[in-house]
Amino acid sequence: MNVLLQRTYYKEGTNSALFYNGQFLGFAIELPWLNNERNVSCIPEGEYELKARYSVKFKHHLHLTNVEGRSLILLHPANNAKRELRGCIAPVTQLTGIGKGTYSKPLFQKLVSLCYQAFDRNENVLLTIKS
Repeated sequence: MNVLLQRTYYKEGTNSALFYNGQFLGFAIELPWLNNERNVSCIPEGEYELKARYSVKFKHHLHLTNVEGRSLILLHPANNAKRELRGCIAPVTQLTGIGKGTYSKPLFQKLVSLCYQAFDRNENVLLTIKS
């Protein structure tokens, strides 16, 4: 299974179109590109494997593996990148500005459901990030 983030970079944040197996799913928001600095930058473009993860805060969510120079990069709900993200990625149903969106939870839940179904079929789930 493949998930694609097609990024557009701005000084204040990063907006992306989100695709699942070639089909448009929604959008994503991230922090701006600041040379992969921890807690203030989005991660580098590339291909990452997604894994299932559970925490008390986010419940079932997704973890990007092998992010160079970074750890615990997650896909989780958020509507404002600068206020709610520290390098993670948040799916949003609608973009409302740079690094901002609305209705993150419904799209997040849909993406998690698709990924967890793939995990149940013993499929690898790859996230490709490019501009």
